[in-house]
Amino acid sequence: MRFLICSSKNASVRIISASITRFIALDSSKRLLRSSSVVRFRPSKHYSYNLDWNRTASMTMTTTTTAKSTAAAMAAKVVPDEEGIARRFWINFKNEALLAMYTPFVVCLASGKLELETFRHYIAQDVHFLRAFVQAYELAEDCADDDDDKSAISELRKNVMEELKMHKSFVQEWGFDPANETNATLATLKYTDFLLATASGKVEGGKGQIATPFEKTKVAAYTLSAMTPCMRLYAFLGKELMALLDPEEGSHLYKKWIDNYSSENFEASAQQTEVLLDKLSVSLTGEELEVMKKLYHQAMKLEIEFFTAQPIIQQTIVPLTRMLDPVECCLVIFSDFDLTCTIVDSSAILAEIAILTAPKYDKSGTENPLPRMSSADLRNTWGVLSGQYTEEYEQCIESIMPGEEVQDFNYEGLSNALEKLSDFEKRANARVVESGVLKGLNLEDIKKAGERLILQDGCTGFFQKIVKNEGLKADVHILSYCWCDDLIRSAFSSGGLNVLNIHANQIVYEESISTGEIIKKVESPLDKLKAFKEIRGNDGKQLSVYIGDSVGDLLCLLEADVGIVVGSSSSLRRVGSLFGVSFVPLFSGVVKKQKEFDGSPCNWKGLSGVLYTVSGWAEIHSFILGA
Repeated sequence: MRFLICSSKNASVRIISASITRFIALDSSKRLLRSSSVVRFRPSKHYSYNLDWNRTASMTMTTTTTAKSTAAAMAAKVVPDEEGIARRFWINFKNEALLAMYTPFVVCLASGKLELETFRHYIAQDVHFLRAFVQAYELAEDCADDDDDKSAISELRKNVMEELKMHKSFVQEWGFDPANETNATLATLKYTDFLLATASGKVEGGKGQIATPFEKTKVAAYTLSAMTPCMRLYAFLGKELMALLDPEEGSHLYKKWIDNYSSENFEASAQQTEVLLDKLSVSLTGEELEVMKKLYHQAMKLEIEFFTAQPIIQQTIVPLTRMLDPVECCLVIFSDFDLTCTIVDSSAILAEIAILTAPKYDKSGTENPLPRMSSADLRNTWGVLSGQYTEEYEQCIESIMPGEEVQDFNYEGLSNALEKLSDFEKRANARVVESGVLKGLNLEDIKKAGERLILQDGCTGFFQKIVKNEGLKADVHILSYCWCDDLIRSAFSSGGLNVLNIHANQIVYEESISTGEIIKKVESPLDKLKAFKEIRGNDGKQLSVYIGDSVGDLLCLLEADVGIVVGSSSSLRRVGSLFGVSFVPLFSGVVKKQKEFDGSPCNWKGLSGVLYTVSGWAEIHSFILGA
């Protein structure tokens, strides 16, 4: 964790920002081992500490912005420049595609249990979409100034015409005749009006007067920007749904729809649209490319709104909050912090603060009531602690593995095994306190570091939506091994989340300076489980969700009604699997639950031995809160 610093009036160093770039570059195989991370305690050896202690605040803030931008870009896995703009747009907004995937309409359709009347309504509205596509392609073809581009657009228009013909076959498949006209709904009109206005040149306040050849080419690019996300979204949904079809299950009522949008032909059409968008964008300026990006995003949002607006007359299990009685039932969300909410482990952040604010030479012989080691000694000590932790953690994980994989879920065996891990974590914390590496930390430095800590993409937004939803009866609890609850509070306070309940350890201070001691409250898997059970109590009118990433979260994940695993910790899956725990992609689990749904609010129950894996916080948001 790289910290940017500046000098204050009293000459004490203040941590004002952080860049997570070099921690992302660490060996991922090592980062995935620890209960949160096997690189616990360790600052990066790649970072240079020859810092200018007198740099100005303005320079610092400039660098801070750069650091934040770099971190956010890497966290979002920004696509290299050599990839086309269509691909970059899709990556930028793919998280929003998850909102479409978790709509009641798509989940019910995937389960094969969607009411036929709802599907007929959707098909009737889709006809309006396709007709708008044909018209938009005609306008775009007229605007293109290249014969190859005109030919490509013409081919895409013909593909849509074929899709309209396919709709005519639905009369036999689903007893519905698309020839029977129905009025476009508001959600349908919002997209079709937007698309046709764009294709007519009415973009960014334009009046549709296309005078020059270049303006016409630009309009063609804008039009494709408003169409491409729909093609890619349908191809994405088609493949996701096709992957869930069970060939032994018998006929799926909507298999024909899934076959069409998961087909190679449709994927080819989607790719053809993207290739054309890339080509049309080549001559545009940065400002015009930004307009394209906005159009792409707007089209994606309107498509999601279209799926959300489909009239669902049956009971569904998504979003999860829909299952809750707003008066009787309370949603209780528990979450780990390190590497679940954060990109970097908090112990590494505290190590960086300690080293960067330490004196350059040992002052243990001075009259300072809280003498500190030199920065060089601190770095060496942190390195020793980290190396010892890594080695002993791996040994501990190996020692708790059963001789052979258990066929049935064995919660008791897992609990007994994790007692060893609990003992190990407590010994490791005792070594940290004994070493004195946390001595002399300034509370203000910790708070500032927390305020500027970059959390996982979508994490803050999810909790903000939970807290601000006045119609939702919910509590949020953060359960963490973190040595410093003040760091966690500061990390969430920057997003206005002061109401979250934090359960973690506490650093002891004397006049805002750390003594090096820790008030130990949550050190181990068993401590987390104890806190979880105390908070949950015996109230049967609760639905509990636990979100975690590591072996230390396993017991809580399993006890919760819904246990959600983020990240890709190999040790978590390895240990869990050997004790009969199943790891199921959340969307697959949701579709299965929808198939089995009988209207009971207790469709989700703890200690089932099943945990649900997600791609990130956007998927959690889509599942729990919806679009």
